[in-house]
Amino acid sequence: MLKKIAFIGLFCFASLVKAEGGYEAVSPAQPVQNPDKIEVIEFFWYGCPHCYSLEPSMAAWLKTKPANVEFIRQPAVFSELWGKHAKAFFTAEALGVTEKVHADLFDAIQNKKQKLTSEDELAKFFAAHGVKDEDFRAAYGSFLVDAKMRQAETMGARYGITGVPAIIVNGKYRVTATTAKSQDNMIAVTNQLIQQETGAK
Repeated sequence: MLKKIAFIGLFCFASLVKAEGGYEAVSPAQPVQNPDKIEVIEFFWYGCPHCYSLEPSMAAWLKTKPANVEFIRQPAVFSELWGKHAKAFFTAEALGVTEKVHADLFDAIQNKKQKLTSEDELAKFFAAHGVKDEDFRAAYGSFLVDAKMRQAETMGARYGITGVPAIIVNGKYRVTATTAKSQDNMIAVTNQLIQQETGAK
């Protein structure tokens, strides 16, 4: 059990690789979904306390982010447990209720210590947020969610993610609490990279 906790803790911390300028280069750089936008991806896990503590800053940033920024939340999948929570996110996304449940999923897992790993547990959680049981189960077992899960299992390796929270800017730069020197500075470094990429366009 202690080994399992230590393993999770290791992944929950950001990359141990030293970086200059507050970020690391993603090698090779990855294509973005929309070349007309500056893409920002946040890798997270609902069970990670560091991701939870970053969430208020991310929520505030989202309200003021530049119009040319395309923001994507990306649950990381490094274990079966992480996968169960990622499936909850993708189910919310499929149902169009991400903004309604995202913060509460963090709160339920981090503060209320709810596991939210089984279909039945999640069905009750979603029901409390106005989602009908049959709608939840249809989305949970859908091809779309299954495809998103299979994609998520490869995303970490593609972007060189070794821990969360981590932010990827335009497929080129990786920002973590370690590279930015602190979690508080992650948003500032991300904004600098957005400005840099905007100027490059």
